[in-house]
Amino acid sequence: MNRKVVSSFLIGFLVVTVGACTDARTSADAPNSTDQKAQTPMAQSTEPAKTDAQSDTRAKQLDADIRAKEQRNNAMGNPQNRNDNDLASEVRSKLEANIPGGNLTVASKDAVVTVAGTVSNLDQLSKIQKLAMEIKGVKSVTIKAAVASKPN
Repeated sequence: MNRKVVSSFLIGFLVVTVGACTDARTSADAPNSTDQKAQTPMAQSTEPAKTDAQSDTRAKQLDADIRAKEQRNNAMGNPQNRNDNDLASEVRSKLEANIPGGNLTVASKDAVVTVAGTVSNLDQLSKIQKLAMEIKGVKSVTIKAAVASKPN
């Protein structure tokens, strides 16, 4: 009896957790999908996300999230055969922590990660590939992101 209750609770918890984490964007202003053309965000709209991403607490949360997903996958599945939603979420976390002020959307299909949106400069744009490939299970990265033009 207890095993059924615990199993039901665990399954319910996992369903809610996975359902709540389907939005793989680094900020609210990031495109809704990787197929949308990137738009230059207003500087004041990216400042809260930039400040949050640069905080020590948020960086620790993002690292813990990545570690937890990798540990769960190692315990319950093939470490190199990763769920696409987990890959997108982990890449998003990695980008959010390392590219402050970026408005990026991440999608994954068959372990091929696509990143779209805008970043502040060429240095940030060049980091996307390397950061995404640091996530275990990512086979390749398609970058549809661009450097945001400076507002007039």
